[in-house]
Order: sequence, then C-alpha cells, then structure tokens
Amino acid sequence: MAREQRVFWQVEAPAKPAWGAPCNGCGLCCLAEPCPMGMLISRRRKGACAALRWDDAARQYRCGVLQEVSQSSAWRRGLGRLRLALARRWIAAGVGCDADLRAEPAEMTRPNP
Repeated sequence: MAREQRVFWQVEAPAKPAWGAPCNGCGLCCLAEPCPMGMLISRRRKGACAALRWDDAARQYRCGVLQEVSQSSAWRRGLGRLRLALARRWIAAGVGCDADLRAEPAEMTRPNP
C-alpha cells in the first residue's frame, strides 16, 4: 500500500530522475527519509535527513556528509575516508536512482481573508 508524505522541496530542484537513471541531485529520497548514515546523524528514521544541504550555485541537493569529508582538514581525512566510504555505500552513490517515489505538487490553498 502506497503512503502519502509531504516534503518541502526547493522550487529550483531538478525533477526526480527515473528509477535507475543517474542521480541528478533532486534530493527527494533524502527529503523523504534518511539513509543509514543519515539516521545516525539525524537521530531519526523518518522525515528529512539533517545532513541534506541545498547548493544554491549548482541548484541541487547535496549530501552534507560527503561534502564535509571532502572539505575537512588533512588530518581528519584519514578517519573521514572510512565515513566517506560508508556514506557512499549507504546512499548508493554511482548506482543510480533507487527511490521508488512519485513527486506531485501540493495543492496550494490561500487563507480566507
């Protein structure tokens, strides 16, 4: 049985790619629920991942765990490599879109004056 869930998505975000297509940074999967690494960071199993970041310049969502490790200082990179490998595995980086989700715009309602 399909369940309905409302997420707040950036207007400029790219449309969700088809199942198996390369990730385009739409962020819908991470807005719906965190991956195993995101569960540890977010301390929750449902809802948007706390590590998800919006990149204004690229107009894409990015994994904050992956960004943090790549931007960390040299002495932290050694430990960060393990976290990076785990994060890439847990978000299925390079595998293609594995989010079996359908995105539909919500009906916008205005309050009565």
